[in-house]
Amino acid sequence: MREAKYYHKEEAGEVKCLLCPQGCRLVSGEKGKCLVRENQGGTLYALTYGKVAAIQMDPIEKKPLYHFYPGQQILSLGAIGCNLSCQFCQNYHLVEGKVPMDSLTPEQAVRLARDNNSVGIAYTYNEPLIQFEYVLDTAKMLKEEGLNNVLVTNGLINPKPLEELLPFIDAMNIDLKSIREEFYQELCGGFRDPVLKNIERSNKVCHIELTNLLVTETNDSIEELRDLVDYVASLDQDIPVHFSRYSPQYKMSKPPTPVEKLMEAYKLARERLNYVYLGNLWTEEGSNTYCPKCKSLLIRRQGYSTSIIDLKGKCCQECGQEVRIIN
Repeated sequence: MREAKYYHKEEAGEVKCLLCPQGCRLVSGEKGKCLVRENQGGTLYALTYGKVAAIQMDPIEKKPLYHFYPGQQILSLGAIGCNLSCQFCQNYHLVEGKVPMDSLTPEQAVRLARDNNSVGIAYTYNEPLIQFEYVLDTAKMLKEEGLNNVLVTNGLINPKPLEELLPFIDAMNIDLKSIREEFYQELCGGFRDPVLKNIERSNKVCHIELTNLLVTETNDSIEELRDLVDYVASLDQDIPVHFSRYSPQYKMSKPPTPVEKLMEAYKLARERLNYVYLGNLWTEEGSNTYCPKCKSLLIRRQGYSTSIIDLKGKCCQECGQEVRIIN
């Protein structure tokens, strides 16, 4: 446990958390929406500092990141809690804290990454930004070792803490739930606009990729898909976008995303974006990376097995086109 950053002491022992747009006001003994920040006698504490609920070596593609050290392994760790409450949550057992946790100091995490020849650490599984203090301390130490910090996040954080953290972050996969504000409010208990602003800011300083989980008959209409693609294209046509297949989880019982819908999203997005992928669906077309200029196959993926085919450094060997990739 550690005293939290980014909060304000109010009258009568209340505190207001300033880490994310939820802006929780808490009386003593009360936890925030994220379940891991608690007012104890007028001081806000980060309850899960130095704690992890899941830790393992993963393929970097599992985050998913397809343009950041393809084919490499990364130490992945997470704790419990989240500052959203998505009805279709795919990791609700972690979000609700229904799993045990073990101690792992920042120093131990960095040592594990180094000893396992990892390219760095991915803060993932649950929402890492609510473990802000732990992620920040670990990220600083890891950078001193010359390794990489990766966030797999919903992107819901306030501007000041984001600015403090960004200098130490090398890559992010940001889960853009929907391009619609009402989707965030009604199905996620959150807000869209801060996420969009954080996507735009993060894209200026580190590598980012986006994931959009297509929930059946919820955020998968042609109109919504087109609006999402248009938004990303207006920002940067080189941002890789992953459309991921939903399966019934937690409070959502709609059937799995039809394969036809995923292929429809893939083809629509390919008209305006250079790098589009499909997740939770084993398909060659939606897994491979192609040159945006000559369409040559650059990287072949089969599951989490990755093969570099026609890529020399950051360029296509066929036409010389530079590709947005970090390797």
